Amino acid sequence: MRLQNLLPNWVLQFIDSPRTAIPEVYAGLMMAVLVIPQSLGYAALAGLPPIMGLYASIVPVMVYAYIGSSSVSAVGPVAITAIMTAGALSNYATGSLQYVSLAITLALMVGVILWLGSLIRLGWIMQFVSRGVAAGFISGSAVLIIISQFKNLLGININTDSLISLTTSIYQNTQPIHQLTLAIGLGALALLIISRYAERWVWGWLPTRLMGFGNRLFVILLVACSIYLSGQYQLGELGLRVLDAPPTGLMMPKLPIFGINTLIELLPSALLIALIAFISSSTISAQYARVRGESYDASQEMKGLGFANIASGLFGGFVVAGGISRTSLNLSVGANSPLASFICAVGILLILLFFGQYLAGLPYVILAAVIISSVFSMIDTKTLMDAWRYDQADALCFVLTFGTAIIFGLNVGLVVGLLASFAMMVYRTHQVHIAVVGRVGDSEHFRNIHRHTATTYAGLLLLRIDESLYFGNAQTVHAQLTQLMADETIDDIVLIMTAVNHVDLSAQEMLYDFNQECIKAAKRLHFAEIKGPVMDVLRHSAVIEQLSGQVFLSVNQAVASLKRS
Repeated sequence: MRLQNLLPNWVLQFIDSPRTAIPEVYAGLMMAVLVIPQSLGYAALAGLPPIMGLYASIVPVMVYAYIGSSSVSAVGPVAITAIMTAGALSNYATGSLQYVSLAITLALMVGVILWLGSLIRLGWIMQFVSRGVAAGFISGSAVLIIISQFKNLLGININTDSLISLTTSIYQNTQPIHQLTLAIGLGALALLIISRYAERWVWGWLPTRLMGFGNRLFVILLVACSIYLSGQYQLGELGLRVLDAPPTGLMMPKLPIFGINTLIELLPSALLIALIAFISSSTISAQYARVRGESYDASQEMKGLGFANIASGLFGGFVVAGGISRTSLNLSVGANSPLASFICAVGILLILLFFGQYLAGLPYVILAAVIISSVFSMIDTKTLMDAWRYDQADALCFVLTFGTAIIFGLNVGLVVGLLASFAMMVYRTHQVHIAVVGRVGDSEHFRNIHRHTATTYAGLLLLRIDESLYFGNAQTVHAQLTQLMADETIDDIVLIMTAVNHVDLSAQEMLYDFNQECIKAAKRLHFAEIKGPVMDVLRHSAVIEQLSGQVFLSVNQAVASLKRS
């Protein structure tokens, strides 16, 4: 097999034109420096040693760059999968060897699930999660992430898996708040929020394109200063929780030790995390692909994300996904291809090999401030307002998902959101719109008589069914048809099937029964404009074989044949 067949197109492009790789190398090196505090923080958020955030930012990123569908999506540790990992392992001692081993196992399971999903082309599954549910879940996750950092801001050990557990834990807590931790945390958080949300005021002296970079560089400076001051004044001895000296070097690939009972116990959480990781990553990748005019394959995205998580599990990381903040940062430093992500991973590896020991002494409260300041933007109030204005059912799904997620935890919130999403879909297909239509002027167009000035014909009832027919709406449609045919002046009823894409067995039985009712009432039932695939289903059914009327090619043909002289 030729080497060219093994290399992705973006690699071949840079082999042909090496000079075009220079901006990508620059962007990747900038990313390597800028994402380190975030990676450390998200590992801590998951209840894991911070170094695992760097492990999850090296080999998994390289794997996704090689396999993934998006040219600019940045994969790595993200807040939502970190908090879900912590929730899935909440029954175990945080930071223990068993906890770490289970987190690695969970990453492997998520990767295998996504990989298997890509093999059977399950990329279409994201279509069944409504925008309101996705936004409500992500917003609820953001609130829970903020709540989860209270223990690091206050310097006390409390349970923050949900609002209920937080309230109970605070009520039962006897440990006093650590004043120094709280003062440092609130001060750092205030500085980060001012830097992030008063960007034009703080960084207005920089060129417009560099304002966002100034804010991100400030995070690096804050982390560096906190490490220096922690060592200078021995803050760890004053009760401040600080990062121990992390191991240097990359872990060698190895499988964690697990049994079948462990896999069964983690499977529900792994399925939920895989779903959310894919939905969030796919949403980001698809959006940027549309903006950049690039092709996008959801199943390929699932495959890339699956292998990235398998790599994360093998190399001592935890669940990774495409992050909104990481991807926007990737673009802001000038990335245009997966080469930037690959160089970013190499840069983090070099930092880990040669400068990892300098991370010792980093206060956990600084990581908490970085996490809290970065997730405020995940609370999606705009989608809620738009949904309330244009689609209140989706707004209700948002509120249900958001509320249950923060009160009872992410897993419950996701299940409730998915059920709400499916319920909304079923409800909408259940409420079938059937329009009485008439001719518009002298044209061959037929429109709803309640919306247009249209001509109707004596003894002829034209009904347009605006939904596919299946077991979930067959009875509703039958009830509406029975009510409309009650007019004794009607001799012929034409069902216009323009919008009907499928008719299942229950719906066929309903149409057969309605035809028999028409016969008993001395009326005839006709069909018009049946689509080819639907006609293939109905052609040899009792619906057509015992039809009291005819099947017309068009509504105009039906009117010409059936209207009274």
